[in-house]
Amino acid sequence: MLCVSGTIIACENAIVVAIIIYTPSLRAPMFVLIGSLATADLLAGMGLILNFVFQYLIPSETISLVTVGFLVASFTASISSLLAITVDRYLSLYNALTYFSERTIFCIHMMIVITWVVSICLGLLPILGWNCLNDLSACSIVKPLTRSNMTLLAISFFVIFMVMLNLYFKICKIVCRHAHQIALQQHFFTTSHYVATKKGVSTLAIILGTFGTSWLPFAIYCLVGEYEYPSVYTYATLLPATYNSMINPIIYAFRNQEIRRSIFVLFCGCFQTNVSYRSRSPSEV
Repeated sequence: MLCVSGTIIACENAIVVAIIIYTPSLRAPMFVLIGSLATADLLAGMGLILNFVFQYLIPSETISLVTVGFLVASFTASISSLLAITVDRYLSLYNALTYFSERTIFCIHMMIVITWVVSICLGLLPILGWNCLNDLSACSIVKPLTRSNMTLLAISFFVIFMVMLNLYFKICKIVCRHAHQIALQQHFFTTSHYVATKKGVSTLAIILGTFGTSWLPFAIYCLVGEYEYPSVYTYATLLPATYNSMINPIIYAFRNQEIRRSIFVLFCGCFQTNVSYRSRSPSEV
């Protein structure tokens, strides 16, 4: 099942990465972050496939250690990219007038660099010696990662989840306040304002709910699980986590009008490729 999930994840996110790379109009900070997320999920999907190959078809402890480190780096980059997208959406609402400034673009690029540097460092830790190959009693639910390593990753996830929860709560407050101000300017409240606000809040709830539902079971099991427990428990909690990388392209890419149009151009040739787009901020999207 993990191998099948990895194949679907890799195919979905390969399309998103190709679209963003080969479409010059998709160069706004928002699309750069979506590209970072899609790249991380693409690598995670490839890592799941490689892990299956080297664990069941071509068993090798050394290569298995590399693939596990690769998966740690990829999924860490995916989760961190989701945090970066959340920060970007908050900035686009909080600093709407200065969102397209050079400072914002610099901050976005710095977030991407920090995301990938931290992710790669965490992925290299098992390869550089923080593993339990020589001491099975120190192993976690994911061999060859140690319990302390998995505890660090789980706590990092909870910190990111709480930060995202806080930012999305602030985004909801800003959205509701903006809708209220628009209604006051027009001197009356219309149903459309309530519908738009409700739709925006529902979208944020779906985004955060999908992320939490996918990763919370595995993160909790990382803290309470033991190496002696049946491996089926690990797979049962890890499988939903992979679904998050499968759903991310749908939530963040395929629902976007510009990306959908670029997909039609690439696969169907339904539109002219020289049509220019107006870059929209995440708050507008």
